[in-house]
Amino acid sequence: MILSIQNVVKRYDKYTAVDHVSFDVPKGCVFGLLGPNGAGKTSLIRMITTITGPDEGAIFLDGEKLNEKTPEHIGYMPEERGLYKKMKVGEHLLYLAQLKGLSEADANKEMKHWFTKFGIMDWWNKKVDELSKGMQQKIQFIATVVHKPKLLILDEPFSGLYPINTTLIKDEIRQLNEAGTSIIFSTHRMEQVEEMCDHIVLINRGRNVLYGEVQAIKNEFKQNLFRIEAATPMPADFDQHFQVVSRPEGAVTVQLEDDSRSNDLLRYLLQHNVRITRYEEILPTFNEIFIRRVGETETL
Repeated sequence: MILSIQNVVKRYDKYTAVDHVSFDVPKGCVFGLLGPNGAGKTSLIRMITTITGPDEGAIFLDGEKLNEKTPEHIGYMPEERGLYKKMKVGEHLLYLAQLKGLSEADANKEMKHWFTKFGIMDWWNKKVDELSKGMQQKIQFIATVVHKPKLLILDEPFSGLYPINTTLIKDEIRQLNEAGTSIIFSTHRMEQVEEMCDHIVLINRGRNVLYGEVQAIKNEFKQNLFRIEAATPMPADFDQHFQVVSRPEGAVTVQLEDDSRSNDLLRYLLQHNVRITRYEEILPTFNEIFIRRVGETETL
């Protein structure tokens, strides 16, 4: 595991922001840290990055308890960007890279690599406040990854980006992940979770309320819904054999008692010479799972 959170508690005065949370982040994965506003995600990130410490429990990075060297192995891109507006871009990034443990020579080498890759060499002597929000986002991303961290923490990394720049940053994230970098991805956009994450943890009211591999969670929350599209009508007695949920144009959605009955459904259709053009199980979206699980835990 690249990161292990073990029974962690964080309190602010009488308010418990993180309440005995435990989860592990496997090495080399893209891990979604999810939760509604005020759930405790930011408090967790602050502890992982050693900005604050837990009041109880322990956190381990790559097998070692967090210490003063930990920040050199983590790249953190906050939702609210942290660039100094009046500094020149090149000087600023060199400064940040050296704070992360790079020598001046290595920092220069890495900067030139990223500036060339993004085609932004002419930004080197510009002040940060001369750049658009999208440009600043690219600079913040370079500052986050320049020291080749073991663990990247990206908090709403696509916020405010146009589609072209979103695609660019997504591609860079995938390439870093394929090269072995472990990534924690925090977002409110559930479609991005489905697109990018292997595993997730869902935090609500400071507690871990859902944790695991993305596909396994979708299977756990499925409702045995199947959609059939056919070039011929359904048999007259179809509704007597199966529970029809809806009949969208050119299709039928049924709910089965359990997924083992899907073979019975398919056999029935074939026996009645139904010309099937599409047959699929409908799994819940992560947005549906998020709403359902958060709603369930609000009453606990």
